[in-house]
Amino acid sequence: MAEHVDLEELVHLEQTFYDTGYADGLAHGRIHGLIEGRALGREKGFEIWEEIGFYEGRAVHHIKHLLELIQQFPKANPSTTQPLSPGEEVDMQKLQSQIRSRYKALCASLGIRPTLRANAPSDDTSGDDGPERGNSWIIGHARTGGAKDDEYTVTNTSIR
Repeated sequence: MAEHVDLEELVHLEQTFYDTGYADGLAHGRIHGLIEGRALGREKGFEIWEEIGFYEGRAVHHIKHLLELIQQFPKANPSTTQPLSPGEEVDMQKLQSQIRSRYKALCASLGIRPTLRANAPSDDTSGDDGPERGNSWIIGHARTGGAKDDEYTVTNTSIR
């Protein structure tokens, strides 16, 4: 007697091959998707951090240059009894203009609005301090880790 032939399998033969091919392709795609996704993520990560590093370097450059200009600014009124030689005179207006320009460049590189505020931000968190709330920076001397006296540390307090 002849073997029993399932006609249902013959009717859905194309669907059977389609399902088998789909399952094989899905497994293969997952493997290659992980490999290609990891490579693309690594590449994009390097691009992003290269850009962020550039911005950080520019901001640090502006901060150091601004602090150098501020250190050059006279902190005491020179005595009128001791005349300064022409080489020792400080053009305060020019220096102040340079400080303002460097400050504006620094604010632009940090993405904050330049303001002239002498008061420290309050510790009151109940009120709305506006968009500047997350833009608090602390600049101080770096006296640890073998740093030189003229080096500064810059800390963003919104990261804490």
